[in-house]
Amino acid sequence: MELKQTVLCLAALAQETRLAVFRLLVEAGPEGLCAGDIGARLGVPAATLSFHLAQLANAGLVDARQQSRFIFYSANFEAMNGIVGFLTENCCGGKPCLPTKSKRKKFLAA
Repeated sequence: MELKQTVLCLAALAQETRLAVFRLLVEAGPEGLCAGDIGARLGVPAATLSFHLAQLANAGLVDARQQSRFIFYSANFEAMNGIVGFLTENCCGGKPCLPTKSKRKKFLAA
């Protein structure tokens, strides 16, 4: 993934509601969820959700498909993996460096 696209994706995710929407869609898998279900699960009004879904779609993080009169959204897993790949591309000089559970707990607690 190119630097500009990575920055665009990370900027889209750097907002609480959009991050929650994206995580929910990742959890839902390739089938995704319809907009109404996303809003109901997260307690986000339709107009607000529409704005956030548009931001995620513009960044290439979600895909939309119409099915009957509903619009279903799903996470773009290729984009997600591209971000992770970009962030870890030069990690630890090519050596495995997965943090231990205790290091992750300390990091997340900070």
